Amino acid sequence: MNAALVDQIVQSVLYEGLLLYPYRRSSIRNQQQWNCGVVYPSPMNPSNMATECIVSANHRPVVRAEVRFLQIFADGKDPVERRMRVIPSWMPFQFDELQGEVHSSLTPLAAGMWKVRIEIRNRTSHLPLPDTRRANVLRHCLVSTNTVLTVEGGRFISMLDPGERYAAAVRQCTQTGTWPVLIGAKGEKDCMLSSPIILYDYPRIAPQSRGEMFDTTDSDETLLLRIPRLTNAETEEIRSGDARGRRTLELAESLSPEDKLQLQGTRRDVPGSLNAGDGIRLHSNPAPNVFDSALNGQVTIIGPVE
Repeated sequence: MNAALVDQIVQSVLYEGLLLYPYRRSSIRNQQQWNCGVVYPSPMNPSNMATECIVSANHRPVVRAEVRFLQIFADGKDPVERRMRVIPSWMPFQFDELQGEVHSSLTPLAAGMWKVRIEIRNRTSHLPLPDTRRANVLRHCLVSTNTVLTVEGGRFISMLDPGERYAAAVRQCTQTGTWPVLIGAKGEKDCMLSSPIILYDYPRIAPQSRGEMFDTTDSDETLLLRIPRLTNAETEEIRSGDARGRRTLELAESLSPEDKLQLQGTRRDVPGSLNAGDGIRLHSNPAPNVFDSALNGQVTIIGPVE
């Protein structure tokens, strides 16, 4: 496993959407944002998150899991990243007022096949109901919850392209609020990331990216061009506010013209030559998500190639 590569991806999805342009806590979208991977206290839903995946191994493999999430605090305090190494079977946890438990199991299926299950439950019991304002509720939640799984003595099976032998077992796996994909260098099968954000196997950070932008709706290029156009008052609010917003501002201010040019469109993994006016047919992955399914088999015409 390439630990540095895995950590880079995990950090990216962990903070995705936490702070949005214009990176000021006073902006409406940062007061009313919808976080990913939230595990609520009961009786709110969802109060649990569960991952199931398949391991191929001749003998009982060693599967380890680490749960990562953000803990939100009141009064503008920066979120704190929490990491928990899961012990077999059952593990309670507590961080300040936040309480929960993690259940794990490894079940033999057919010969040479095992099912892994990791379930995270929020057991915080003192949510100040009926005060369900989002800012208060999030203080009692696991936010942006992700699970990293590793295996020794076996290999994980792709949940997107399992192959004929493992297809039936993969279909029997149930996911709650998350989806596991292979992660690391392409071809490695000893690590999976179960994330609340839709990903494909072997996600990667574009080499042109210069830092953490967090925003799910815009490209790095667009954001870095917008930031210098903020007013002086807006800039000062960012600089004196959230630490990650401040680092984003400093990143935008430090970019050279050459750095900005690198952010403009890049073609990769495209065989042959594609030109404006060419017709192409779209084909989804073997296990498509809803967006792939809607476009699968459709024909489109290439507009400009920039």
